[in-house]
Amino acid sequence: MKYKRSERLVYMTQHLTTNPNKLIPLTTYVDKFSQAKSSISEDIRIIKDVLSAEGLGVLQTTAGANGGAIFIPKISVERAKKIIADFKIELEANERLLPGGYLYMSDIMGDPNMMNDIGDLIATMYGHVEVDAVVTVATKGISLANAVARKLNVPVAVIRKDNKVTEGSTVSINYVSGSTRKIETMVLSKRTLKEGSRVLVVDDFLRAGGSITGVTNLMEEFNATVVGVSVLVEAKEVANRRFNDYKSLLKVSEIDEFNESFVVEEGNCLDYITGK
Repeated sequence: MKYKRSERLVYMTQHLTTNPNKLIPLTTYVDKFSQAKSSISEDIRIIKDVLSAEGLGVLQTTAGANGGAIFIPKISVERAKKIIADFKIELEANERLLPGGYLYMSDIMGDPNMMNDIGDLIATMYGHVEVDAVVTVATKGISLANAVARKLNVPVAVIRKDNKVTEGSTVSINYVSGSTRKIETMVLSKRTLKEGSRVLVVDDFLRAGGSITGVTNLMEEFNATVVGVSVLVEAKEVANRRFNDYKSLLKVSEIDEFNESFVVEEGNCLDYITGK
């Protein structure tokens, strides 16, 4: 089949953007379309310019006989602000406050469009960092972890609270829950995460930080390096938080269970996109 340039551009854009952080040799397209390397290079330049102009991502190219292109997810500041604003509107919806000062977020975590957008945002914050895996705690963080991992093109490691025979050999630790002060257990299959990995930890809600501290301790058992921690929402007014090195999309404060009210404001994530 003879492809027109417009048809090549559609295919190449889709192929590059669905294989982020992966070097695609130019010969892949030279062979597929039976085109000269110079023509494919011009196609790549057009795609690169459009992605940059529209704030859809960065297309890096490498020269030489083994030259190719790598798509790196990176959204614009304007789009990042819109994602945060949309998320804030959803979180401020009525009847989200639960006993204990927790927020109902299952509908947000189950919204594929919102998770896709948030995945773009978090991937942008860590696009310059080498990440081997995204780590989360079952079960609410799984959809978020999958969204971020898809954008970074890395696997997901899910930490569970109990051991399952289907996990095979596991590593477990005990940790103190920051909110309940109870001793709980975290378990991760040895096959899930390679030793020495560089991991990005994501979760839905951060209160006292006990769970995140537990995750970082468990990562030490795998000789893994935690290169970042990102949460959707943090409780702002928490004394003696056990973990403080993180990025959040939103903050909640002034939680009033009696009147079922709370205040939502931006977290610190935009600082890492705008370069503040």
